[in-house]
Amino acid sequence: MIEWRDRGIVLAARPHGETAAILEVFTRDHGRHLGVVHGGRSRKKAPLLQPGNAVSVTWRARLVDHLGTYSPEPIRSRAGDVLSDPLRLAALTSTSALCSFALPEREALPDFHARTEALCDALADGQGWLRDYTFWEVALLAETGLRLDLSACAATGTTEDLAYISPRTGRAVSRAGAGVWADRLLPLPPMLLGAEATLSEVLSALDVTGHFLKAFLAPSLGDRPVPPARGRLIEALRRA
Repeated sequence: MIEWRDRGIVLAARPHGETAAILEVFTRDHGRHLGVVHGGRSRKKAPLLQPGNAVSVTWRARLVDHLGTYSPEPIRSRAGDVLSDPLRLAALTSTSALCSFALPEREALPDFHARTEALCDALADGQGWLRDYTFWEVALLAETGLRLDLSACAATGTTEDLAYISPRTGRAVSRAGAGVWADRLLPLPPMLLGAEATLSEVLSALDVTGHFLKAFLAPSLGDRPVPPARGRLIEALRRA
């Protein structure tokens, strides 16, 4: 029998049989990992298995490649903390859905796990989460292979007057470097260079990360669609 204990973030719970659930957790030391929770659909356990919650889990299986079973225990009920705030609830749901969508299974990503924990805590506390969420999507792209390079112009090498991002490479481009190709480039939101994270700036930055989620990440995952939860967050932010 193989057994380990870890802490993590609930990403999703799906019905399994009549009373059980398949729990997906982004764990600190074992990455995105699944297991069966017996009685996971019960009134006692179902609230624990809400996306975004912090849990301690014990995983057991006969062989390492088996689905195995989880015994979860609560650490923090973040889903309950954001239930009265539709925007924060949408952002927490989007965070969980994007982790489930993008992260490799059973691959430890301790630094990104720590960043995701910090974002979920900011969402639960209601402090600074708009900026944190935006840069979390930038970090998610980097974890999956596309690191935005906004340090200098891809065409001229200058660090001055950076105004665009190449939609193919994710590199910054200056106004002079863009020339007649400016209308084919993505606008570079100043907040990605350190400016204040206003709502309009956040939406512009999320347009950039959204482009790369659809044009780069989704094709690399077999053209699976970006989770609808992210689209609902964007719609909610535009209405705010």
